[in-house]
Amino acid sequence: MNIYYNIKFYTAFLTIFILLNGCSMPKLGSIKPGTKPINPDGRERAQENVRAGKGISLFGGKKRGSGNFLFASSNPMWKSALDVLSFVSLANSDYSGGVIITDWYSQGNPDEAIKITIRFLSNEIRADGMIVSLYRRNCVNSVCSTKQIKSDLVFEIKDKILKKAALYKQQGDKIALENQPEKVYKGDNE
Repeated sequence: MNIYYNIKFYTAFLTIFILLNGCSMPKLGSIKPGTKPINPDGRERAQENVRAGKGISLFGGKKRGSGNFLFASSNPMWKSALDVLSFVSLANSDYSGGVIITDWYSQGNPDEAIKITIRFLSNEIRADGMIVSLYRRNCVNSVCSTKQIKSDLVFEIKDKILKKAALYKQQGDKIALENQPEKVYKGDNE
């Protein structure tokens, strides 16, 4: 029992010694060469940081202006794809997963139909930022077969989406620039 008491005592003493050994008072008047002296006025430091674009990010968050949005209405690729596919009903649209799947679409003949699937790989307006797939369903005597087809329609759909997305991006940039508030810092006009 005495040995356990001694182990606990020395462990606690060693832990406190190690923790306190790392603490020291800063030496007054010691500034590292090449560093700017710290302004003692907190408001002025905050204004300098805002002007320089500095800030903090909690929990590994992204800095302002990164271009990542969580709303489908702010993504021009997503909006343009929905506009291009507005002639057909949607079976599934999942913005967070980056997938749009249409329902089977036929023009008068119920035995033949197509389905369009779009997978978004990026939010950027680029041809390789999405994959458009086209499927054809043929039914003969109530027996249906489905196969993926390579057609010029795939390229036409992709081209329409990219052109419309570029227009949405241009309009969004113009509106954002017009609505950008003028930055006024307290103390600048004094």
